[in-house]
Amino acid sequence: MKLQNKAMLITYPDSMGTNLIDLSNVMQKYFSKAIGGIHILPLFPSNGDRGFSPMRYDQVDPKFGDWSDVEKLGQRYYLMFDFMINHLSKKSEYFQDFQEKKDQSKYRDLFLSWDKFWPEGRPTQKDIDLIYKRKDKAPYQEITFKDGSIEKMWNTFGPDQMDLDVRTKVTQDFIKNNLRGLASHGASLIRLDAFAYATKKLDTDDFFVEPEIWDLLKEVSSYLADTQAMILPEIHEHYTMPFKVAKHGYFIYDFALPMVLLYSLYSGKSKRLADWLKKCPMKQFTTLDTHDGLGVVDAKDILSDDEIDYTTQQLYKIGANVKRKYSSAEYHNLDIYQINTTYYSALGNDDQKYFLARLLQIFAPGIPQIYYVGLLAGKNDLQLLEKTKEGRNINRHYYSLDEVEQEVKRPVVQSLIKLLEFRNSEAAFDLEGAIEVTTPSKHEITITRTNHDGSRKAVATVDLVNLTYHIEVNGEEVKF
Repeated sequence: MKLQNKAMLITYPDSMGTNLIDLSNVMQKYFSKAIGGIHILPLFPSNGDRGFSPMRYDQVDPKFGDWSDVEKLGQRYYLMFDFMINHLSKKSEYFQDFQEKKDQSKYRDLFLSWDKFWPEGRPTQKDIDLIYKRKDKAPYQEITFKDGSIEKMWNTFGPDQMDLDVRTKVTQDFIKNNLRGLASHGASLIRLDAFAYATKKLDTDDFFVEPEIWDLLKEVSSYLADTQAMILPEIHEHYTMPFKVAKHGYFIYDFALPMVLLYSLYSGKSKRLADWLKKCPMKQFTTLDTHDGLGVVDAKDILSDDEIDYTTQQLYKIGANVKRKYSSAEYHNLDIYQINTTYYSALGNDDQKYFLARLLQIFAPGIPQIYYVGLLAGKNDLQLLEKTKEGRNINRHYYSLDEVEQEVKRPVVQSLIKLLEFRNSEAAFDLEGAIEVTTPSKHEITITRTNHDGSRKAVATVDLVNLTYHIEVNGEEVKF
């Protein structure tokens, strides 16, 4: 199924029920009109990071089901799968073969050697300081091979996630074959995870390296040219980087909206949100929540440093069970620029504020994505957090089928379902149409969406202080 302009759910295969069949049943029973697409988070055999350390892409992990279960979902919803373009599991047959045979392995050039990357006498401390890092040390790991030799290999993320060398033919063939495989199983979109880290080059910070990043994008797109699948590069950084990608004609993520919207609802001020929405391209996916934390760096220069600091302080003050330590090394937080919480709890478990946040999201440019915990207006899961000591698990609750049945009965969830059904069925939200954003007062924002031929117009005004809203479609009031 091709991409549709309908709300997309983000979920693990085992987050609502225990497998893909349960997920399919939940979707049909409760959300068939509210959700048009599903981003199924990594469903492949993996050695950690909740699937983001894949061992292969040609199989579905048997505990979730198989490709036929995925393809059945694809008959009803457009689907997105993940491809980790920067790394592959150390436990994969590819790396295991390399570790056993070293230079005789056919996968030798699949992985990026730290030792061979640098000229003699380097890296210097200056080189290492220049690298855009996710941890407080140089991004390599010493690997001991079967013959007893030791070589440093690039290792940007977790200890199991070994970096690929995207410059080599072996890696290019690996990427091409696996992307085409995913497309054959019904992918409408393939998310390129950690995309900006994939290109490395001497005397750069090894992040979003130009022009090599554009060569990689063009190459990857060419692999899928004769399929219905599109690529969605995932970049958590300053908004100017994804905006560059948008100018090349690709869909992007709006990862800034979560913090900008929190600031607006905490402060009651509408200007920053309005200014941001005026800048955004229509060809984007909006988020308030994902499987990771709330991105802070994404909002830089959209909010001032003082406003980001204010939002962070308020988040810890107003948010329900949101503590600084949950986003620290104590809870294995990989990224110092993310805050771990559910969006509902970030708003103090307040139904009205939460509904207004989602209302503003669906009127924003682009296609709304909603994480499964957000779809059920989920609170922070402190039990899972403390059990695992993994900060991001605060927002990764496992819902049983009975829990889902109970949660969907809550008024806030019922209102959210109706809101998403409205978004999916209303022609005014045309991606080829127009958007106008105004601020009638310092604490109000009005967003007008009009379809390409002008026949449908939806207008929403939200008061960020009184927490009220008014929606009209072609002059008729709409309520949820």
